[in-house]
Amino acid sequence: MNNSHGVSQAARDFLGAKHLVLAGERWAPGQGGKPEPILDPATGEEIARVAPASAGQADDAVAAARAAFLDRRWSGQTPAHKQRVLLRVAELIDRDAQTLAELETLNGGKLYAAALHGEVPHAADTFRYYAGWCTKLPGATFDPSVPGQRFQGLIRHEPVGVAAQIVPWNGPLVMAAWKLAPALAAGCSCVLKPAELTPLTALYLGRLLLEAGVPEGVVSILPGPGGALGQHLARHSQVNKVAFTGSTEVGKRLLADARGNLKRLSLELGGKSPVLIFDDADLPQAISGAADAIFAGAGQVCVAGSRIYAQAGVYQDVLDGLAEAAHGLKLGPGLDPGSQMGPLISASHRQSVHALVESGIGEGARLVTGGEPVPGDGFFYPPTVFTGAAEDMRISREEVFGPVVTIAPFETADEAIREANQSRYGLAASVWTRDLARGHAIAERLESGIVWINSHGIPDLSMPIGGYKQSGWGREHGLEGLKIYMETKSIMARMD
Repeated sequence: MNNSHGVSQAARDFLGAKHLVLAGERWAPGQGGKPEPILDPATGEEIARVAPASAGQADDAVAAARAAFLDRRWSGQTPAHKQRVLLRVAELIDRDAQTLAELETLNGGKLYAAALHGEVPHAADTFRYYAGWCTKLPGATFDPSVPGQRFQGLIRHEPVGVAAQIVPWNGPLVMAAWKLAPALAAGCSCVLKPAELTPLTALYLGRLLLEAGVPEGVVSILPGPGGALGQHLARHSQVNKVAFTGSTEVGKRLLADARGNLKRLSLELGGKSPVLIFDDADLPQAISGAADAIFAGAGQVCVAGSRIYAQAGVYQDVLDGLAEAAHGLKLGPGLDPGSQMGPLISASHRQSVHALVESGIGEGARLVTGGEPVPGDGFFYPPTVFTGAAEDMRISREEVFGPVVTIAPFETADEAIREANQSRYGLAASVWTRDLARGHAIAERLESGIVWINSHGIPDLSMPIGGYKQSGWGREHGLEGLKIYMETKSIMARMD
């Protein structure tokens, strides 16, 4: 780890500690193999070692979660008590915000300012938001129409049981919060599997959950490979629910893994999100927004705006503006305040991004800027812009998950909508126009779970997120994000 980063002593102490897994009611060394190096993607240097959990420890975690659910040590608490505990989790995240932000930066390559002022407080706010729902869970009554008999009807929402939650490497803390907070608010017990590459903030969060008063056994944190540990959890007969964020290909495998006991599944999967810029848009705002949509987080964002369609009258201006923005971005480590874009997560991921870029060049797309890995330390890849990419090219069809964007012109709104919708994905989109009536009309026709008008990538905890088509099943955030961890029970009581 580079001392010039100025990392706090608290973060350094955590990195230097022996990292245990939270399997059920106790912290223990991971038994799934030798400790694996955890790297800083900005330097390629080792910053910690974490031994993965074993399948046996996963079984122990599920058994503890099942026991905790059955003895109601968490689900049986009053709504007000659960609310207080989740609010305390948020307070502890705020208390340790600097440490968490440094860990997110060192382990995930994020810009420190964005982590400190964006992702960490958003994780805290996620616990606050769902803490509020604890005392407001809706129920309903109904009057059954049974001839000659009088019944009273009641509809209850109850926790689904044990939830296995699998989160990706691109938002380790935020994604863990998005999964854990609603599940705990619903009264579930949880087994969280962070990504193999980025386990550190999830392990830190495990400490905070226990400190806040979440009972032992209710939450386990099991780092390890998704192909082994994630599949084991998805197949486990005592797991009632699987919540997964990641690639569409892995999501499809989980469908097969979960079929044994017909687990409830929610899947937030891949995206190839279109950005539609019309000739009446506020052009500086649209260009800046489109650049942020693809280059923020080095493009390693589920809703990254990786396909830009610009109306013919402004197409060249958009292309020139985006190329200028790409040229102007300073790449560097996230703890360098001058850095504007950080690294990709790993050497292998950078190679996969570059392979898709090379395929675009080989298939005849025109490279405007970027296109070669940055030499030197770390896993940096420059902002890369293509034009002339046909819709059947891999660079146009496949999720790159890097700072790579294609730009194409369109003439009419119908043409733009048709091109935007022809993807197998449907996670997100944005429309840029001064005509809000047109913006809403186009938003209604786009096959996307999220559509922003004159913005892109802005999350809100009251806004359900999720995708159409092969971008997933179910929604997170809002009341919908709570209900995916609940079963609906109908009760009819005869009154005479």
